[in-house]
Amino acid sequence: MPNAATGLRRTRLAQIQDIETLRWVGRVTGVVGVLVVSHGPQAAVGDFCEIRTSAGRRIRTQVIGFRDGHVLSMPLEEPEGLTLGDAIVARSEDARIAVGRGLLGRVIDGFGRPLDAGPPIHAESHYDLFAPPRNPMDREHIEERLATGIRAIDGLLPCGRGQRIGVFGGSGVGKSTLLAAMARGSSADVNVIALIGERNREVRAFLDHELGPQGARKSVVVVSTSDRPAPLRVRACFLALAVAEYFSDQGRNVLLVMDSVTRLAMAQREIGLAAGEPPSQKGYTPSVFSMLPKIFERAGNFPRGSITGFFTVLVEGDDFNEPICDAARGLLDGHIILSRDLAAAGHYPAIDIEHSISRLSRKIASSEQLLAATKIRDAWGSYRRAQDLIHLGAYTQGSDAKLDASIAAREKMLAFLGQEPDLQSPIDETLSGLNSIASVLV
Repeated sequence: MPNAATGLRRTRLAQIQDIETLRWVGRVTGVVGVLVVSHGPQAAVGDFCEIRTSAGRRIRTQVIGFRDGHVLSMPLEEPEGLTLGDAIVARSEDARIAVGRGLLGRVIDGFGRPLDAGPPIHAESHYDLFAPPRNPMDREHIEERLATGIRAIDGLLPCGRGQRIGVFGGSGVGKSTLLAAMARGSSADVNVIALIGERNREVRAFLDHELGPQGARKSVVVVSTSDRPAPLRVRACFLALAVAEYFSDQGRNVLLVMDSVTRLAMAQREIGLAAGEPPSQKGYTPSVFSMLPKIFERAGNFPRGSITGFFTVLVEGDDFNEPICDAARGLLDGHIILSRDLAAAGHYPAIDIEHSISRLSRKIASSEQLLAATKIRDAWGSYRRAQDLIHLGAYTQGSDAKLDASIAAREKMLAFLGQEPDLQSPIDETLSGLNSIASVLV
């Protein structure tokens, strides 16, 4: 029995440590639009609170600012039943997430609660949602490849463990399909997939048709749909980061997929405008641009594990110079551009290899692969620039040896760069196919 008594003492000690010994209580004094105004409690910007309504409901909120001695917070849940004078309590423990191996294969919401029909998730530890990025000196060099199973990426845009890549494209060009294919076929140990601001119907379709059972087994999916309050959408993003850090600290190589950064930025813009921030670039508030590096910098290669991040950016009006695209491109370690023209032609994945780049390719790819990739990229560009002349019959064969080789290899390049969503290409086959095409190019 001594072992049972020791275990009981440890359990009770853990429960005591999780108890917040002092709770600051305030009172709701008004509601203005999506803002709850209260006198108290004592809390900092970003802290979480809980409103206890007279009808017995509990509504969680997040502090976003202060005005005239009052606390301004935004509900993370629907505020029905809220009345003047309701108690509002500071809850700093809500800034943590219960994590454990039981998260694998599960779908959770922005609070960490299961959305699937599975059992409650056993907590092995608690992680801070808003932990600061790690010390730059604690990061390891990125020197190992992370295979995605996508030929166009592994062959021409190789990425390493711990790299951060942006996937840029307009609506309907295959961003979600590409991310799901990588989650199924990547060499990562664990996938953490954050679906931020997605339509409700797309979540189930993504899980059943895109991710599938194969990808779901090694994935944790965090969902906060477009109908959820803005603070909950932002919280879901940071919850996914905390989950990824937990598995990375266990020595796992994690693939973090976030879809999408643009909808996340829109949620933060909504919060900033409600708090009284002045809009700046295209209506986005300064807090949006200060939030992005806090997200991207939490991925990386660490002594015990790694977090490789793929972040989708929804390009509004196909304008690749709009503020969120421009800010993300400057912070990330590479970008994959998806072309609407290729998507319209039925070419999947619709990756524009001319304008896409991996900034760490020279660190993780061999000189032979880099040379072959350069040849194919150059040949692809030569054909594109002369495409109108070729289609009009105005180009005379023999005028340009490089273009002649590009025309001859065109079908092979299309076959190599195109790939069905449910097919995975082993890295050896990808490199072999890359070298085979490069050998016939000038």
